[in-house]
Amino acid sequence: MDYEETRRQVAVGTHMLVDFGLATGVRASLGHVSVRVPDDPTRFVVKGRGYRLDSLARMRPEDLVVCDMEANLVDGPPEIVPCFEVKIHSCIYKARPDVQSVVHVHPKFTVVMSVLSQAIRPMCNEGNRLVMDPLPVYPKQKIITTDEEGTEVARLLGSGRAMLLFGHGAVTAGSSMERSVTDMIQLEHQAEMNYYACSMVGPDYPYVSREKVVEFGGGLSHWELPHFKQAVARAGMPRYSGVWAAWYEAAASDV
Repeated sequence: MDYEETRRQVAVGTHMLVDFGLATGVRASLGHVSVRVPDDPTRFVVKGRGYRLDSLARMRPEDLVVCDMEANLVDGPPEIVPCFEVKIHSCIYKARPDVQSVVHVHPKFTVVMSVLSQAIRPMCNEGNRLVMDPLPVYPKQKIITTDEEGTEVARLLGSGRAMLLFGHGAVTAGSSMERSVTDMIQLEHQAEMNYYACSMVGPDYPYVSREKVVEFGGGLSHWELPHFKQAVARAGMPRYSGVWAAWYEAAASDV
């Protein structure tokens, strides 16, 4: 995958943030997806700043910038600089060679829960393992612009997949863009359910325990169950799995 293909992938991921309402309205220009360039892992592609019309919904592959591990601009359109919080991305990539994609955005329910100092707990199946343990929280609301701040964000994230920024947003990091974007979508889904539960019952609302989350993911693989073995023997193993391809196709339709 070269720079151009990586740019296209990041443009599609950027549009997904809009499709799921994570970067709309007053947040239309806020948030960014990055992907490490597979053929050059010391580089990554991300949204920039300085567009005449700055909106995630308008981003195209040719609008994106390439940066190095120090957040220096390597390539991009004239008069476009890296996003202000590019250090979130560069510092995580430096600290985590396993990470291939980083997402930062300002999801409204996630932000509210961080200000309430209310942990986001498992409330449903989608993303339950992501929040079965309390997520780390960067304690300041300010934007992450310096190497020291980016390094602290990476330290708090540790080996995890997600973290919160107090009154500001969230960061997810994954082995692929599919993982990092899906985690952000599911994190906000869990935060919304937590917000509703907190509003209805109060701060001591019930949630799905860690033990039940582990139980949910345990047991035999689907493909080891007798009726699935029979189905695969008759029809063949499915080639596709999950809804990611549908999300990607929808977001790519206007990229």
